[in-house]
Amino acid sequence: MIFTTPLQRATLVRRYKRFLSDVTLPDGELVTAHVANSGAMLGLADPGLEVWLSHHPSATRKLAWSWELARIDGGLVGINTMHPNAIVAEAIASGTVAPLAGYSQIRREVPYGTNSRVDLLLTSPDRPRCYVEVKNVHLKRGDAACFPDAVTARGTKHLHELTEVVKAGDRAVMLFLVQREDCCYFMPASDIDPVYSQALLQAAAAGVEVYCYACRLTLEEIRLDQPLPLRLSGDGRSFEK
Repeated sequence: MIFTTPLQRATLVRRYKRFLSDVTLPDGELVTAHVANSGAMLGLADPGLEVWLSHHPSATRKLAWSWELARIDGGLVGINTMHPNAIVAEAIASGTVAPLAGYSQIRREVPYGTNSRVDLLLTSPDRPRCYVEVKNVHLKRGDAACFPDAVTARGTKHLHELTEVVKAGDRAVMLFLVQREDCCYFMPASDIDPVYSQALLQAAAAGVEVYCYACRLTLEEIRLDQPLPLRLSGDGRSFEK
């Protein structure tokens, strides 16, 4: 995914009301930027943080600035949760995601389950449909990429719906996309949401495929990078399919 306009460096003043942030531009101007992220953003919203914004002035937008990246410990972290679906869809289409290669069509936001829409639906005439849910990950603890960073009843619901997809004879995938480069493996944040953590283990045991991929981030683009090992159990053991 390539940023369509050059990003502007700024300094974070505060994040508030979940979707708003006040930032200072290099010339000292204080502006409000949209935060496309409903999570807690633990460790990613401290005042004084170096952030990078996209600028889209338009009569149809309330805020012309959007918060895209933050620099943490010298590395970039993706903040905008509107991007992961596009990043994964591009990677699947190019054959970068080996377990999901070979499908002839990728559709986005297709209705399924109970009042839900699956992020990506992969189809081919000669194989079962593949339902792919994508979750953005930016919480880091030690060397681990962790999800979620806040209680997510919606995420748990998606895991139950993916399990029903498997029971119906189709393929279901939970793909965690880590929008940072400094993590060595993935594990659920069971202390933040133990219900989700347990639901993830149960879904995997029921046949839902679980994958995690890191990203390569620059000020020009974000693209899917290498897969990360999974440690889904609470005792930190690796999960093998």
